[in-house]
Amino acid sequence: MSTSTIQRFLLEDLDIRGAIVRLDEVWKALLVNRDYAPPVRDMLGAMSAVASIIGGNLKQSGRLTIQLQGHGPVSLLVVDVTEGLNLRGYAKASDEAAGKTGIADLVGDGHLLLTLDMPGLSHPYQSYVPIEGSSVAEVFEHYLTQSEQQPAALHTAASSRSAACLFLQKLPDADRKDPDGWDRITRLAATIRDDELLGLSAEDILIRLFHQETVRLLDAREVTHEWPQNWEKVREMLRSLGRAELDAMLAEHGEILIHDDLSNHEYRFDADDVAALFAEPPAEPRTLH
Repeated sequence: MSTSTIQRFLLEDLDIRGAIVRLDEVWKALLVNRDYAPPVRDMLGAMSAVASIIGGNLKQSGRLTIQLQGHGPVSLLVVDVTEGLNLRGYAKASDEAAGKTGIADLVGDGHLLLTLDMPGLSHPYQSYVPIEGSSVAEVFEHYLTQSEQQPAALHTAASSRSAACLFLQKLPDADRKDPDGWDRITRLAATIRDDELLGLSAEDILIRLFHQETVRLLDAREVTHEWPQNWEKVREMLRSLGRAELDAMLAEHGEILIHDDLSNHEYRFDADDVAALFAEPPAEPRTLH
């Protein structure tokens, strides 16, 4: 079983649903060759785990993108996930981020945008998320509570090895089934420690928190990071710039280096590669009769 998964569960007697996301090898893949300061790394990890929760709710083909922009030390943070839970993400930050804590200090006067792109939509659906709260978890607690009209609770944790999220949501019949159920469950969830969220299995977390409740654990879904290089797309982009522009770039830098930040790929082109972009294809051989 993959160690990057999302597992949903239901507290059946209380009408409360939830999910636990654990990103291990996927999170390590997102960090390859990226030297983020711990506050930036942890915020990206929290956003990646939350995006997996929201993306896991997509019922048809599509892609969810969460983009955070600001004028603080973190100027850009993007996480992208498909309905199949194929995840990627990236953060752009200055050295000043190392001494900051909290989303407000890291982003400054920023904004958070959710974009849902699905086949059949003439335009992607977009929603601005108010940055209310001191953490990614608190921001999305407010957003999900307002947008879905049902209270939500999130707990996130991240390190250099893993990122995780515990998600809970109160469903319409919760108060009828147990008027104190939601308060009791959220108080119990608030006792989870970061090391437990990052180190325990979903089953162990649920036993640790809710051993006195009736919990139905659904099958785990795998989260992946499978975004292979697309050389042809990059070649087409370079051709669109024109030979003169590319030659000028070669003259200045000696090569053309393109970095796909979101998928974490590098593409290098030297003079011979550029010449090949504009070479005439070989003529088809003629058949003599």
